[in-house]
Amino acid sequence: MSDDLSKRGPQDAAKVNVHEEWEVRYWCKAFGCTPDELRAAVKLVGVSSASVRQYFGK
Repeated sequence: MSDDLSKRGPQDAAKVNVHEEWEVRYWCKAFGCTPDELRAAVKLVGVSSASVRQYFGK
């Protein structure tokens, strides 16, 4: 199944997916970070959007 690119948010808002570029762009905008910073945060705290949000202090 292909991604529905008309949707603006992530497929699963509880998880940060760093393997889809459009989701990386979404999360970078949400957290105010760069793609490299996002990937480093996910590597450190995991894919939970709540954990990543806490990491960035949002």
